[in-house]
Amino acid sequence: MEKILDGKKLAEKLNSELKQEINNIFEKTGVKPKLAAILANEDPGSEIYVNMKRKKCAEVGIESILIKLEKDISENTLLEEINKLNNDNTVHGILLQLPLPTKLKESTNKFIEKISPLKDVDGFNPINKGLLFDYNEELAPCTPKGIIALLEYYSIELKGKDVVIINRSNLVGKPLIFMLLKRNATITVCHTSTKNIDKHLKRADILIVAVGKPKFITKEKIKEGAIIIDVGQSRVEGKLFGDVDFDQVFEKCGAITPTPGGVGPLTVAFLLQNTFIAYKKQLKIN
Repeated sequence: MEKILDGKKLAEKLNSELKQEINNIFEKTGVKPKLAAILANEDPGSEIYVNMKRKKCAEVGIESILIKLEKDISENTLLEEINKLNNDNTVHGILLQLPLPTKLKESTNKFIEKISPLKDVDGFNPINKGLLFDYNEELAPCTPKGIIALLEYYSIELKGKDVVIINRSNLVGKPLIFMLLKRNATITVCHTSTKNIDKHLKRADILIVAVGKPKFITKEKIKEGAIIIDVGQSRVEGKLFGDVDFDQVFEKCGAITPTPGGVGPLTVAFLLQNTFIAYKKQLKIN
């Protein structure tokens, strides 16, 4: 097994295959997939991230539009914008870039619930979350889909393995529980209230960590030969770090994702995949 789990390489492979699939369907239908991104804050990081997603869309043949709203918009205005996109048959996917402006944050779930489950490319709508409960991963969240794809690409067996997840968010931890259960893994979820967390880490065959604390995982905390999936990203003095002390852990682990170049590119790749899935469902293409 390769030591470094190269998410960038897998993302490039998936994007190349997706581009061909889109071209093939476009030749028959004359319709391209289209993603609408809603940006309702003035955070430079969010704008950079949305533009990067749109650039990747263009590379594979997905059209994209950006709806840039003022940060002082009302709740009703944002709901109306979402409703317009729900009713626009030329738009196949809707991406609501988070976080929202401070005054709208408390209503985040209301906006997510307003997005049509057929166009919910982030997989956050309650209907898509409910489908995942029944192991339907069609429009599941992008980061967990990327993690599972990476493990499967490198033929890492999940059946019967002890998997420890340090994260319980709707974005990563919760969706992973159902995806891993589907593949017959044994799962432990750790969080801020977990007692004796090091005891759980030490027995993990596979450790998935997303806490946003640079170099939180050191070699003393892991089992010899453990597979490490590092989802965390923190910028320190302009440099990007993961939650794992990569250099220290590298010799002891069985395999590990780098930062950058690990899970990040796959999150974007599965946003494109989800947009394509939503497009096919709406055009009733098998």
